[in-house]
Amino acid sequence: MRLLIVEDDALLGAGLRAALSKWGFTVTWVRHGAAALDVLANEEFVAMVLDIGLPDVNGLEVLRKLRAGGNKLPVMILTARDTTRDKVASLDLGADDYLVKTTDMEELVARLRALVRRSGRGGGVISVGDLVLNLDSRVLTLKGEAVNVSRREFDVLRVLMEGAGRVLTRAQLEQSLYGWNRNVDSNAVEVHIHNLRLKIGATTLKTVRGVGYTIARNEA
Repeated sequence: MRLLIVEDDALLGAGLRAALSKWGFTVTWVRHGAAALDVLANEEFVAMVLDIGLPDVNGLEVLRKLRAGGNKLPVMILTARDTTRDKVASLDLGADDYLVKTTDMEELVARLRALVRRSGRGGGVISVGDLVLNLDSRVLTLKGEAVNVSRREFDVLRVLMEGAGRVLTRAQLEQSLYGWNRNVDSNAVEVHIHNLRLKIGATTLKTVRGVGYTIARNEA
């Protein structure tokens, strides 16, 4: 998945590129707003991580021009500015999410994947043990046999398989599936988890009591 990072700070930009590359993204990093607009005019990405305080064309102007041109690329604002005014301005201009630079890397990755997932831009295949998700055809197979799952069950399983080896809380799953500004039925995730456990096995999709849910990296 090709990701564009627009960050003028050399140390932070290099760190983001290295960290996000390890999480499976193919990263292009530019340090100026004008350079970002040039790259966006000629290349395709699944999402953009955009700083506001850029030295030439600031991040909000980049975002404004992007949306004015009809480009619906998912945009994550990542900035040191933590005021409500800056957040509202970014969202009003078409940003899809907003994080401050003190954010944990795992949260940044989870939110980026959620943006990509909701935009429909991510494709390919995810495999964990005997489970295989085809993201283009939206087909799940277990030991080579197709398993019938609903759209939401597929999405829940995708989040868990992307984070294989980690325990994800209900709140994290809700955030990934529905976004930060959506109301969700209180037991929606539990219902999807229950149905999935019946279909792929309770030893595959485990509940960690009082914490959340996980699929182990070395298990189906």
